[in-house]
Amino acid sequence: MRDASLLNHAFARHLRRRQTDFERKLWYALRNRQLAKFKFRRQQPIGPYIADFFCSEVGLIIELDGSQHGEPENRRRDEKRTEFLESRGYKVLRFWNHDLIENMEGVLDRIFLAVSEGG
Repeated sequence: MRDASLLNHAFARHLRRRQTDFERKLWYALRNRQLAKFKFRRQQPIGPYIADFFCSEVGLIIELDGSQHGEPENRRRDEKRTEFLESRGYKVLRFWNHDLIENMEGVLDRIFLAVSEGG
């Protein structure tokens, strides 16, 4: 089990170095406690998964989804992942990448509301 955890952490580091433009855009808005003074981490291993963004203070996970997540197989995989995370007490917010481009303020408002409510 420890080996799997180490691999997960190494892969998370790899993902942080190779973040997408969408992840970078959201990260600039969340980093350094810029949103309501809550600390977010990016590419955070949680169980067998790696959350795009995570606020441990309120147990909030934020996932950014590209168009590939609309495919039936990937939708089922995402649903399974969300069920796993929610069964462990986390709240999961999912946003499409295009939401960041078309309505960044609305995305940040939803995240702010979630952290203000405690996840």
